[in-house]
Amino acid sequence: MSAPIAGETIVRNCVVRVVRRGGWSWGPDPRGIVRLVVDALPELLAGQFADHLDGEGPDVEISEPVRLSVVWGRSRGSGGVPSVEFAVDPGASVVPEPREVAREEWTGSSSTSDTQVAVRASVSDTALSPVTLFGELAERGELAALLALLPDETLRVCLAASLDGPGERPRGEVIGALAAEVARRGWIPEPSSPVATLVELRELVRSLPRVASAPHVSSADVERVVQTSASPAGETTRECAALPFLLVGPLARTGYLDAVGPALASVGLLHQTPLFAAALARRVLGGSADAAVFACLDSVPDLGDFARRVGPALPVLDGVLALAVCRGHDPVDPLLVAGVDGGLLLVDAQGLFPVAWTARAVDLLPYWEACGRPAVVVCDSPLPTSCLRELAEAGVPLVTDVRPLRGDPLTRLPRPAPLWVSGAPGSRVVAEFPRHAERLDELTRALFARPGDALERGTGLAAALSLGVLAWTLWRETETPHPATALTRFADLEATVRFTDEAVRVRLPLGRRHADLLRGGALVDVPDVVWLGGRTLTFSGG
Repeated sequence: MSAPIAGETIVRNCVVRVVRRGGWSWGPDPRGIVRLVVDALPELLAGQFADHLDGEGPDVEISEPVRLSVVWGRSRGSGGVPSVEFAVDPGASVVPEPREVAREEWTGSSSTSDTQVAVRASVSDTALSPVTLFGELAERGELAALLALLPDETLRVCLAASLDGPGERPRGEVIGALAAEVARRGWIPEPSSPVATLVELRELVRSLPRVASAPHVSSADVERVVQTSASPAGETTRECAALPFLLVGPLARTGYLDAVGPALASVGLLHQTPLFAAALARRVLGGSADAAVFACLDSVPDLGDFARRVGPALPVLDGVLALAVCRGHDPVDPLLVAGVDGGLLLVDAQGLFPVAWTARAVDLLPYWEACGRPAVVVCDSPLPTSCLRELAEAGVPLVTDVRPLRGDPLTRLPRPAPLWVSGAPGSRVVAEFPRHAERLDELTRALFARPGDALERGTGLAAALSLGVLAWTLWRETETPHPATALTRFADLEATVRFTDEAVRVRLPLGRRHADLLRGGALVDVPDVVWLGGRTLTFSGG
């Protein structure tokens, strides 16, 4: 690299992260957003360091990371064509002071005109840090809600990862949310003033025996993600079921996909994300060998040990999924409850999007409140003994066809088909009870009939959400959407999958199903799929 001339800035390494706030879609060209940011950087940097680029004085260098939070806006250009504007958000930027460097430090023979900005598009340990996920949730105002949903063991893991984990340090709002949740649970005394620094948080929790050491996630672990998911090696083509690949887009749009890497990194299993992908594929494929192709593995090993070790991380993923569904729930519509696998499955009635699985009825209440406290339909199924009483005593307006136990505060409705209510669920909800019960039964038989462990339940929720989003996107204008419909219609859809160094390309046969998917926007590229080593998942027809 040659010596810089007056007014010139040389960037040695550039990492661009695009954060979406609200909405599900990245648009037709997600990587184009990164290119736009990179093209705008020279002008942004020139404005930020204008005082040091006047051509006077010695050369200066910044050796510490420079973080610019760039706000993307739109304006009308000439002829009414939309143009993109970028502005640096000074409140969220970190810009160290430059220091003088001797001119002889700049060595090399290449021309500066040949110097290119390197944009890192692969998996990084910083981007996959739990702290990064928490920061994004804090920006959306959802971090406190997520932390409140986590069981004690998972919160301890998250706290350890934030205090001692590698990579990015937590920002003030993340530290404050963690401290507030720890105090809410009574683990520490209520702080006399808001906790804003990592040192203060460490001081508060240093005596807690509950907080274990964070699993170390090194750059070698990140490389193992790439190596594990590099099989099949080179440019290879496989024939397999298309359905698991169709799940990825909806998971990306709901924010679930972005949470997989950070969640597994919190328990030191970042390098085993392909096993999580295999578990997800098996929820819709059964024991098919195609699950290995989806996970980019030669074969799928027994997942028992992985299921046990990943357990503490799964509530983070379940919470991200639940918050996404709760955000979109209309309180006018009811929530549905069925007994599944010794616990309770909570489902959004409109699109049969799963909200959560809990062991007890009282654990459903935070989700019910996040959905706007709607009416609840409790369907005849293997319910925990105290389910109806706990819901009724919490003030949940409900209707059920389950005969209450003695002492349960429910009233029978005067109608031929026996129904009981608590509170005022509304006449429309009561009238539509048979339809809700039938649709929920179809969902549980299709995706939740077999008892399983926490991994199977969590991936079942993710699969059901993706299938529900597909059905809603493709067919809501012509029929009542149902996740089981998407499962049935795409179960035998075959695909040709080509693995390259940069992408995993899925080619679907032309026909009605491809046309539906294309028209519904379900075949857009999905960048940075963690179990594919950060490669982009693309779709085509032919």
